[in-house]
Amino acid sequence: MAAVAIWAAFPLAEGRHWTGLGILAATTAGLLYLYTTSRHIPAKYLVPGTLFLIVFQIFPVLYTASTAFTNFGDGHRGSKADAITAIQTASVTRVPGSTEYQLKIVTKGDGALAFLITDPATGQLSIGDSAGLRPAGGNPPPGYTVLNAGQASARSREITDFAVPTAAGAIRSAGLSRAYEGTAVRAYDQATDSIRDSVSGKVWKADEGAGAFVAGDGERLAQGWRVNVGLANFTRALTDDTISGDFLRTLVWNFVFATASTGGTFLVGMAFAIALQGRMRLKGLYRILLVLPYAMPSFAMLLVWRDLFNTDFGLINNVLGTNVDWFGTGLTAQFAVLLVQLWLGYPYMFLVTTGALQAIPGELTDATRVDGAGPLQAFRAVKLPLLLVALTPLLISSFAFNFNNFNAIYLTTEGGPFPADNPANGATDLLITYTYRLAFGGSGAQYGFAAAISIFIFLIVAVVSAVSFRRTRAQEEVYS
Repeated sequence: MAAVAIWAAFPLAEGRHWTGLGILAATTAGLLYLYTTSRHIPAKYLVPGTLFLIVFQIFPVLYTASTAFTNFGDGHRGSKADAITAIQTASVTRVPGSTEYQLKIVTKGDGALAFLITDPATGQLSIGDSAGLRPAGGNPPPGYTVLNAGQASARSREITDFAVPTAAGAIRSAGLSRAYEGTAVRAYDQATDSIRDSVSGKVWKADEGAGAFVAGDGERLAQGWRVNVGLANFTRALTDDTISGDFLRTLVWNFVFATASTGGTFLVGMAFAIALQGRMRLKGLYRILLVLPYAMPSFAMLLVWRDLFNTDFGLINNVLGTNVDWFGTGLTAQFAVLLVQLWLGYPYMFLVTTGALQAIPGELTDATRVDGAGPLQAFRAVKLPLLLVALTPLLISSFAFNFNNFNAIYLTTEGGPFPADNPANGATDLLITYTYRLAFGGSGAQYGFAAAISIFIFLIVAVVSAVSFRRTRAQEEVYS
């Protein structure tokens, strides 16, 4: 424990994360006190589980919630100082007659690029990375590895985009064996808090609310910084004309998909469980065959089903003698994904329903038979209510899973089919796949917006679950 704490303390101290270092020190001191004394026996068992709960459950939820109120994403990942450095470095151009350095491409232990350059005039060897240029202290320096021609060529695009910031501008590569120090065309003016282009004369002023430099004509520089944007990500999903209509339509289909998938698999699984409850030959074989879809890897089966629904060579059209474009229209695509979910999900419901039926005392059904009730009446009056009491928590968890079933959609239809005028939202998109496309699509990653939609989804599932559990408690009181 102490060794792990010491190992973690050094990077925290180096990065000046004093709050994290303080939490680490306090946690380590508390654990050492707890496990080096003979007191607090219950806490010795409860504390590890509580710490894991905080690390793997509470912290991710809180971090997601805090991210939802920021503009965190591509172009808005670091601080304002980082954004200024990136803007200036990206605008570097080569000055005629500037010094050309000998270059070797090196990497750190984590694979990060660096430039190992030699000044032809002095022979001085320097190492440069995103933090700047400094004396190398070796050829190569300790902890660095020189890339050969093949390795460097494989990362040529990354090398071309890489730059080492300097006081005059930045050092960039000119091929894989030469580098030059250029001058930044765009420079930051602290007095006016703006970026000025020395060639065009254009000025971008800092907009602290948006975390970006904005010109008078509304143009934004791509590189910004992370700021708190309040409820902007939430209101965007509900008020942005390009998003709100699709968002609500997708929400309706999301409820249909989750409800139909959960209800359909439950009904089919329950039907098979009831059919195999009595005495019959080869019951064990039938149960094995029914459970086979559950035993297969779901992601592989989703890809297989996608091929089965293929219009030209899919098995379904070939067997039925039809030519249906299953993924070409909204209704057929929605029917197809629901059918796939039914096939994948009913074995689980079959298993849990079989167990629940076996737990129902036989005296109850015998009593209904004595009272003159038929099999259907006995099932409706006794078995079904008891099944629902026992299985409602599983049905709620299944609904929550299907509400966020990313693989079921993305591996079969990828959210399509898409209207010709709206390539961002398809007929089978769930909120999770629609959010994925919005947040990580062509405009770059938007983690703040994705986190906001995640909170929407969490609230929806939480409300549905709370209502369902309340009704379950009412049923338990009736049948207890």
